[in-house]
Amino acid sequence: MFISFVVRAVSIISFAKQSFSFANMSNSNLYLTKARQCVPLLTNDMHKGQAGRIGVVGGSFEYTGAPYFAGISALKLGADIVHIFCSHDAAIPIKSYSPELMVHPVLDDPNHSIDLIKPWLDRLHVLVIGPGLGRDPKVFATIRQLFSVCRELKKPLVIDADGLFLLSQDLSLIVNYPGAILTPNVVEFTRIFGDDGSDSQIKKIDALGPSVSILKKGFVDNIYSGVNKTSNVVNVEGGKARRCGGQGDILSGCTAVFYAWALRTMPGDSSEAAKVASVGASHFVKALNTITFEEKGRSMTASDMIDRIHTVFDEQFEHK
Repeated sequence: MFISFVVRAVSIISFAKQSFSFANMSNSNLYLTKARQCVPLLTNDMHKGQAGRIGVVGGSFEYTGAPYFAGISALKLGADIVHIFCSHDAAIPIKSYSPELMVHPVLDDPNHSIDLIKPWLDRLHVLVIGPGLGRDPKVFATIRQLFSVCRELKKPLVIDADGLFLLSQDLSLIVNYPGAILTPNVVEFTRIFGDDGSDSQIKKIDALGPSVSILKKGFVDNIYSGVNKTSNVVNVEGGKARRCGGQGDILSGCTAVFYAWALRTMPGDSSEAAKVASVGASHFVKALNTITFEEKGRSMTASDMIDRIHTVFDEQFEHK
């Protein structure tokens, strides 16, 4: 029975490796190689925090799973420390999900929310804004302030979910930001940039500035980065048709970790680091989706994917 399980596991991993095709084969493979090279070696010379300190800004009365999925995925992928900045109503549920996450119930503080977040920012390599954030106008006011503070600090960002909804209301918050990755799905992408292929969409995308990148999610992930984003798109294809809730949150957490690793190995080039991180995270989550689906099928959940992060990472990215 044990032998058959091992054989099945090996066949699943082999299938996942064979099932990925890249529309921009040379570029995708180039950046995937760079992503693998960015993974830090685990040595006794490293101290806690060097492999990644990630912050997640999100979590509300309605949505407590999303920030958990983003945060625990970052930890399981290899980050050392993850802080979650959420509303008071979300704090106890998230704390109960995992004792490894450091949870700060500060987002809906009526007077001092941004002041309670600011002292932590210098400690974090990358900040994820959006998972489970909700759309409370008071919280959005805090997030607007946070964008301004992070811009001054040149804090690398990954923006997802309701963080993207805020950008659809005011794109100037992210234009010419010094190092950010947006991770919209098709609906979010259209809401922010307009109809596919239109001149206005192309202008909006390219006007973001060279240090703001986009990882547009789909069966084929489209990665826009650099100066002429729309003329130099890198595509990553793969994954299965099961689209359970939480996969986007897993992607945002993994993107933040790959971004921290890429910036560590190529400091001063946030655009290139963002492209490396986006390709690495996209490939990884698609492999994770494929392998988990082969075992769980239609019943697959985001939690099932998280349980298999180590197996997939060890096969696809770990230094041997």
